Amino acid sequence: MSSIAVYPGTFDPITFGHIDMIQRSLRLFDKVIVAVAQDTMKETLFSLTERVNLAKTALSNTAGVEVQGFRGLLVEWMHVHNWNMIVRGVRWADDMHDEWKIAMINKNLASDIETVWLTALPKYGHISASIVRHIAQLQGDVTPMVPACVVEVLRGKY
Repeated sequence: MSSIAVYPGTFDPITFGHIDMIQRSLRLFDKVIVAVAQDTMKETLFSLTERVNLAKTALSNTAGVEVQGFRGLLVEWMHVHNWNMIVRGVRWADDMHDEWKIAMINKNLASDIETVWLTALPKYGHISASIVRHIAQLQGDVTPMVPACVVEVLRGKY
């Protein structure tokens, strides 16, 4: 039986920190579904289609990964596909507080779905998509934080 995990997020845009989490998740699971969320409380720079396409391009050489966009509640979408494992990344202790609440809400909505957390490597702990967007908006160099395909698209946006 193959094991599948879902790595959800906004990915606005995908960063090297996200990619590291995905690659490390593949040590634990046979397949990782990168679930790009449409419905978010965040205002995104990129459309769902753009975010999905950027993630697909950035991960094109990573075997065992599939990128899909989704709408609605993550756990309901996962039930449609019979998936029951979520992987989330934690950069700092503050992240864990928020991630714990999200996991408890998901567990309340779908008791069969489990969440596992991976801690960020120190070299990626400072990277967030919002920081990347801010630096790019101010014409700063984001090449150490995101794949080349993202750098190109960010230059076009700003």
